This record gives sequence, C-alpha cells and structure tokens, in this order.
Amino acid sequence: MGKNHIIHKPVTRREMLGICKGGFGSLAFASLFGGIQTACKQLDDPKSILTQLTQTPHYVPKAKNVIFLYMDGGVSQVDSFDPKPRLEKENGEDPKKKFKVDNTQFDNVGKILKSPWSFKQYGECGMPVSELFPHIATCVDDLALIRSMVSDFPEHTNANYFLHTGSGIQGRPSMGAWVTYGLGSENNNLPGYVVLDGGLIPPGGLDNFKSGFLPASYQASILKSGPVPLANINPLETKEGLQNQKLDFIKQMDQSLMGSLGHADAVESAISNYELAYQMQSSIPELTEFSSETKATQKLYGMDSEDPHKRGYARQCLLARRLIERGVRFVELTCPNVGRDRWDQHNNLKDGHERNAHAVDQPIAGLIKDLKVRGLLEETLIVWTGEFGRTPFAQGSNGRDHNPSAFSMWMAGAGIKGGTIYGKTDDYGYRVLENETTVHDVHATMLHMLGVNHERLRFRFGGRDIRLTDVHGHIIKDILA
Repeated sequence: MGKNHIIHKPVTRREMLGICKGGFGSLAFASLFGGIQTACKQLDDPKSILTQLTQTPHYVPKAKNVIFLYMDGGVSQVDSFDPKPRLEKENGEDPKKKFKVDNTQFDNVGKILKSPWSFKQYGECGMPVSELFPHIATCVDDLALIRSMVSDFPEHTNANYFLHTGSGIQGRPSMGAWVTYGLGSENNNLPGYVVLDGGLIPPGGLDNFKSGFLPASYQASILKSGPVPLANINPLETKEGLQNQKLDFIKQMDQSLMGSLGHADAVESAISNYELAYQMQSSIPELTEFSSETKATQKLYGMDSEDPHKRGYARQCLLARRLIERGVRFVELTCPNVGRDRWDQHNNLKDGHERNAHAVDQPIAGLIKDLKVRGLLEETLIVWTGEFGRTPFAQGSNGRDHNPSAFSMWMAGAGIKGGTIYGKTDDYGYRVLENETTVHDVHATMLHMLGVNHERLRFRFGGRDIRLTDVHGHIIKDILA
C-alpha cells in the first residue's frame, strides 16, 4: 500500500519468487485477514492473485464495506441532532450582542433563530433527535453521534472536495478511490467504488468522485436512479459473439500500443474498464431488478411512499444494500432533487429541511434495520454527514447561512459504539467546545475500521508520498466499540 503497489509495475521473476515462496501456507494466512476472496475465484490469473495479496488489510478489519450517505448542502445541526434551548429563549435577539459573529458566506446576518422543530429523547441511550428524523430516531442505539465536527472551508465546492478527498482543491483522489486502491474489490463483475446518483451531483461535480493521481481504474462508477442506471448497459450488437470480437480487437490494439509505450496507466485502465463494462452487462440488470425483494422489505425502505423523492431514495438505499452484498467496497449516495436546493436553506428553512428529511429519513432507517436483520451491519460502516453546518442565527428572516465551525454527523455499523454522543458545542451550537473533530479524523477512522492504517496508505506523486489524511488525522477512539 504505497509507492510500490503491485499495480504500478510489472512483476519480475525475483518478485514472483519472493511473493510465492511461502506457497499455499501464505495464501491461507492472508485469507484470514479477508484479502484474497476474489483471488480464490481467479486461479487462472496469477497477476490478479498477486494483486490481491498486496491488498490485504494492515490488521484485522471490523468493516468490509462503507455506505456513505452524503447530505449535500449542509444539514443544520441545531435543527437535527444538537438541540439548543437557549436559541428558543433568545429567539429574535441580536446575535452580535451575545457572541462574536464570524463573517458569513452571504453577509446577511439576521436575528437568533430558534429551531422550528421540537426534540425528544429516544432509545436506551436517550439521544435527542428532532422531529425531522422520526425514523432515524428509532435507530439511535446503533448510532455514534459526533457533535463536534469542523471544516476548513465555508463554501460548498471547496468543502465538498475537502470532505471527499481530504483536500480543498480539485484533483485529489476521493476517499472511495483510496479505499479501493488499498483493499481492492471482492466482485469481478462490479466496480469496487460506486456512486448512486439520486438526482443531485454536489458542487465541485464529478471531481468529488475521481481517482486523481491514482490509476483511473479506481475512480467511481456512477449509477443513475431509474430503470436504466448506466448508459449502454444493454449490448447493441444483433449477432451473438460480435461484441466479443470487437472487444478482442480493441484489446489487441491496446496491447500493441502498450508494447511500444511500456507502462501506461491510461491504456491499462482503459483495458480494465472495457473488461469490467462487459461483465457489468450481465451483473447490473440483475442487481437493479428488485422482484426478489419482499413487499415487506420494500415497504421498510419506503418504496410504497406517495412521495416520488422518498421512493427514489428508498430505491437507492436498497440498491446500496444489494451492492455491498455483492462485495462492492465503497458506496456513496447523493441526495434526491426535492426542488429546494439540497439541504442548503439560505431561506425558507422549515420547508426545505422538511422536504429533504421526508425524502431520506425512512429509507436510511430502513437500510440500518435491514442490514441489522441480515447480519450485514456487523461488517458494514455507515457514515452520514454533510460538508458543514449552519448558523444559529438567521440569514435574512427564515434561513441559515453556512457554518464550518460546528456541525453534526453520525456513524453506525461495524465496530461503532452505538448510543454514543461525542463532542460538545456551545450553548448556541455555533462553535465546538470539546473534542474538536476534523474531516481528516473521520477519514482516519473510516480507514481504521476497514483494517487500514491511514499513515501507511500512501501514493508517490509530485516528489512525495501522499495520503488521504495528508499529514493529519487521528482515530476517533471514543466512538469505537
């Protein structure tokens, strides 16, 4: 896992002997750490086996997969998981007379704004959750809530890059690309990293999901909602075998080019992607066919809802479960387009947050419960977050501006201590008081749950070894079981 990753250079005879000298004893040992399931299915492909052997975790993992529920736009922490009674007491007062107000994105600071929603305590842990999330509230004993998140950026595009890649600038590999680079995939017929497009690609665009300077084969495959999740998924050739002939011809041409160029990542990745695309023509239609799912399961996710946005997100959550069942390593869900600009409510906070919450609340709770019943929650890490939070005072009269100084997120599943609340904000939910937690810390913790030491997962680029966590990041140990 670093600059000598097997994919980036041919295997020499000396290296082959070094890797294989332990024989099948080494294979058996490596399999104990969950790293060669795919290799065992590809005994006719020695290079694939060797690649898998270099992709074993650094230590025994708690999680095999990640489902990243991205709440694009920035959910208001004081209206969701961090209640602040003082906002109600001082509603309508001037915030500048109460505390230092930082510059805001749109410089339109209104009065202190109480939450339009009430909070209640749920579960054995007594975690407070607002009326926005009545279904997720029933799962709080499985959640580790972090109230002390901070971001380095107050603007969507840079904050999105930071959340997804660990850097606020464009061009770095996304966390999903890093995960699949480090661990590979457990399914030869599906990508290791999949983004389910619910209707809104976040600011910053597809660069949030790219492989950056990693080989192009590690970037995300985007599956759209609806009956045709991927373009050209059905073969256009009318005669059986014609497509194989075309692919064989393309492969010969590419290999000829590689013979003259030597190692060329773009060519190697193109060959790999052609082969994967061919396999996906059989795997994707089966994956997205839900007839085998019971009516009870579909109802659990909310697929019977009259709200088309909830139905669409329910389908995405169910699809996420089916993907990780098939060995896809990293799945991210983007938000549905409810017609109110994501969670980014600079005005009309009540209507916008309610529309978004109604669309995602039941499907997310259904996903948690379904995974738990099937025994999959024990090996799946679920992460729920936006890129930053929102201000405790109004923008104008009825919205909230961006707030990178404090926001809430939660994790659930493999290795997570459910019913935990970590971190604390001030009485207004404006700044962090205890256990400040960064995006680098979240990335380090996610990798840790997958059995990867974030300090050792590196790639040589631009003259230095680069990490997802750069030179930062600490594991959030207090939320681990």
